[in-house]
Amino acid sequence: MKLPLEGIRIVAVEQYGAGPFGTQHLADLGAEVIKIENPREGGDVGRAVGPYFFGPGDSHFHQSFNRNKKSLTLDLKVPEGMALFHDLVRSADATFDNLRGDLPARLGLTYETLQAVNPKIVCAHLSAYGRTGERAAWPGYDYLMQAEAGYLSLTGEPDGPPARMGLSIIDMMTGTTAALGLLAGIVDAQRSGQGRDIDVSLYDVAMNNLSYVGAWYLNEGKVVGRAPRSAHPSLTPSQLYRTQDGWMFVMCNKEKFWRVFVGVIGRPEWADDPEYGNYKGRLEHRERLTRDLDEVLGQAPTANWIERLAGKVPVSPVYDVAQALESPFAQAEGRIMTAPHPLRGSIRTVASPFRCAGTEERIGIAPALGEHNEELLRGLGYDDARIAALGAAGAI
Repeated sequence: MKLPLEGIRIVAVEQYGAGPFGTQHLADLGAEVIKIENPREGGDVGRAVGPYFFGPGDSHFHQSFNRNKKSLTLDLKVPEGMALFHDLVRSADATFDNLRGDLPARLGLTYETLQAVNPKIVCAHLSAYGRTGERAAWPGYDYLMQAEAGYLSLTGEPDGPPARMGLSIIDMMTGTTAALGLLAGIVDAQRSGQGRDIDVSLYDVAMNNLSYVGAWYLNEGKVVGRAPRSAHPSLTPSQLYRTQDGWMFVMCNKEKFWRVFVGVIGRPEWADDPEYGNYKGRLEHRERLTRDLDEVLGQAPTANWIERLAGKVPVSPVYDVAQALESPFAQAEGRIMTAPHPLRGSIRTVASPFRCAGTEERIGIAPALGEHNEELLRGLGYDDARIAALGAAGAI
């Protein structure tokens, strides 16, 4: 079987993290993602993000966001470059950009401009704050969104300073959301024959992620703050507990799990205890319950508890990044992918989260700058003379 997006062509004016993360999902699913890179600027700025490199212009950072794509060097500010871009748009299903909000219209990347070239084209835009409003021209990054959307007030211990999440989670979720929006646009364009603009912003995704915590404030005036041990705001046990040799996370988010849990740890009487036997009682007495569970779980190492509880109660060991990547489960499930590399021989990377039954996973790397210029230009019917003229004009 083919991958589900084979035959879909997406022209991406993208760089750095959020946008490339989203289009990498599409490339992993089989789409042809043509990455437009400005030759005057050395291509995607992510190529230079260190401190680790496989070679010149080939950072580990860049490889993490751009596998299975094609690279075309193209300066959109040169008339000949924009003409080439329009030729690509005629052959494409969608364009994608993750530029500052005021730039897509200025560069001619919106549906208003491109519908004359291809009425079915879907134009997906990922920006910091959107393409309208007083912040359209503002630059922005993940950590800023976490700060303004309240995340830092929810992360960490109550007596500590505000803290962000350890990963650029807003970048990644916005990229994924943009990919979803782009695909929705393509489905509609295939049905209706008409494309459109699709907009997603870091700020909007960060705010949308507030979800039920937002609903609690908007309707009840409840402001959720940080809880000890990374605890759930209303359910317990759903937090970190100490073991003999470290930590484990326990999540009895259903009453049935609590009854199984206390049986396995040797405290079956807690299932019917008036203070521990239901959600309300456990939440009211959470501090004491934490001390009691620390005492019980501290009698054995984490691995012992995981072996006894796994598959019966939602529990997890607490790993660092190295332990997570080298865990037997991750290895057994093929979550670490090895791909061929021209300089290193091979490199290891985290695999795509998509599993499509009956198809082989795409195992590739990020392209070299301009690696697919010849292939793509020839595919558009450009001959030697026209390619040379593009080079002379500084378009490629």
